[in-house]
Amino acid sequence: MLFAERLWVPWWWWPVAFAITAILAAEITMGAPGIRAWLPYVLLLPLPTFVLIWLSRLRVDVVALDGGGRELRVGRAHMPVDVIARGALVPVTAKSAAMGRQLDPAAYVQHRPWVKEMVLAVLDDPDDPTPYWLFSTRRPAQLLVALGLPEQPQR
Repeated sequence: MLFAERLWVPWWWWPVAFAITAILAAEITMGAPGIRAWLPYVLLLPLPTFVLIWLSRLRVDVVALDGGGRELRVGRAHMPVDVIARGALVPVTAKSAAMGRQLDPAAYVQHRPWVKEMVLAVLDDPDDPTPYWLFSTRRPAQLLVALGLPEQPQR
């Protein structure tokens, strides 16, 4: 493993999610006696844990293969590093343009709004209709080094 990252949601989302869920359970309970007094809490309080872990499921990895090559894995998608022509760090200031008017509909995009920076990996594979990958990462400079690509900020 040359690079490994899991894009967890921010830590402050956890207490907010549990507070919202507790308020919802209290609204359902509304002072009712018996099973209705505790059942909403038992059923609803595990819900934010599952939702926040599901939102944090995206992994970005660069793996060394047995044959000597490297592979980039973003979520379930993977590709050999050999097909990447160049890579660029997409700063926070250019993220809106990269995700908006400049976005190619055929591009592979994995965006997490709570992660500020992104990486653009331009492909050089005639068999692949995908022109580039655009994905979120918290450590873009380290990822580009793991890919063996020089850092080139997008303009």
